[in-house]
Amino acid sequence: MGRTHRPFYRICVIDQRKARDAQAIEEVGTYDPMVKDKSKRVTMKLDRIKYWISVGAQPSDKVAILMDKLENNRWGETKAPPAEIAPKVREKAAPAAEGEAPAEEVPAAEA
Repeated sequence: MGRTHRPFYRICVIDQRKARDAQAIEEVGTYDPMVKDKSKRVTMKLDRIKYWISVGAQPSDKVAILMDKLENNRWGETKAPPAEIAPKVREKAAPAAEGEAPAEEVPAAEA
């Protein structure tokens, strides 16, 4: 569900033998990744999900992670956006006077 650049997901119980877009048996929650507060992104009917798991349903990897976070209230901290870094300005080196060798270059000693 959702639209371009605005994703929104329904968490559904569906028969494994059906197509991905087939009619769902039951809708048990939603996931909106665009909500700023991480703890309010997911809504789930945990009692219905536990029932379906008890009768043999298998949650997808993402749904299993969301269930774990919802049950244990582990949402993590929201990070502040990175500060803007000013571009570095390179200073031009002054040209060396004629007849003087640069400091790094040492004339090779003759053996």
